Amino acid sequence: ELIREAYTEDNDLAGLVEALSAPNKAVELTARQRSRLHRYSVVEGLLYYLVDGGDEPRIVVPNDEDLRHRVLYEAHDTPLSVHLGREKTYTSVARNFWWPHMYKWVHCWRSVSMDFIFELPADARGHTGILVFVCRLSKMVGLAAVRKSVTAPQAAQLFVDNVFRHHGLPEAFVSDRDPRFVSHFWQHLFRLLGTRLDMSPADHPQTDGQTERVNRVLEDIRRSVCATEPTKWSTLLPQVEFALNNAVHSSTGFTPFY
Repeated sequence: ELIREAYTEDNDLAGLVEALSAPNKAVELTARQRSRLHRYSVVEGLLYYLVDGGDEPRIVVPNDEDLRHRVLYEAHDTPLSVHLGREKTYTSVARNFWWPHMYKWVHCWRSVSMDFIFELPADARGHTGILVFVCRLSKMVGLAAVRKSVTAPQAAQLFVDNVFRHHGLPEAFVSDRDPRFVSHFWQHLFRLLGTRLDMSPADHPQTDGQTERVNRVLEDIRRSVCATEPTKWSTLLPQVEFALNNAVHSSTGFTPFY
């Protein structure tokens, strides 16, 4: 049902669904769409794509970041999937679903949630917050201490220091921060990396609950750590990050380490 509803938000697929559902109706399609129209079919409101003549048609997933991640989550993280690796995850998803460049989606740290926790007691360096990065596929987290006045360039440098050097460059960031902050974050990130690639925040800028779940756990840790060592909490972030990544995730039944 979610896929059917999402077709209406994808202009390209909405046109294909309309053209196939009402073949006698004049629907404006691109030349590329018309050349491939014979590969598509609509069954009970779902759009199917025939990748190869010897294969079964596959459900086309619209250009919706959250929806595509949900499809990947079902293949990668549910108990029935046994936490599959990249190749097996791709094979599992591709058996029933299709979207352009799908293989590129099936790797960790491709899409990242970014959020902040503030109002912690100031440590020796004046840090009163934590910058939280979460891989939306594996649920792995990266943590960095920040000041309340943290800027987009500073956040970009922290991403390079804490995430990029281990996992490379993602294709999308999801954040509840001001879109201008996220835009400046991208600009400074590419400046640091010496590239001119033109990228933008995800179409759906709201976080998907990834960082919120981590933040709740961090709040519990904050209360226990700050009660005994109120100015030393930031020195324990590496241990906290490891503990979070080594713990079984409640929604998957597996640890984020993969």
